[in-house]
Amino acid sequence: MLNIKPTIENEKAVFVLEGRLDSMTSSDLEKELTPVLPDLKELTLDLEKLDYISSAGLRVFLLAQKTMNEKGKMTVVHVNETIMEIFEVTGFSDILTIE
Repeated sequence: MLNIKPTIENEKAVFVLEGRLDSMTSSDLEKELTPVLPDLKELTLDLEKLDYISSAGLRVFLLAQKTMNEKGKMTVVHVNETIMEIFEVTGFSDILTIE
């Protein structure tokens, strides 16, 4: 299960993710992100309460990152040790801006 809590103001958005981002839930995040990405200059993904991310979830992050590279910035914050290890093993720690 994945809880997605978006806060969107003007051209900035923060998406707080809680639970598991996997093949069952990645489409939910994609459906939330896709319509708002064209209007954003800044996107922040807060992963403090994210327990797990699969390759399907990483794909959604990659799509968002590619879109934001063209017109703004995407930042990933509050990454726990488990998720950071996945980012490092997959090379996503080199692709994403992690704070």
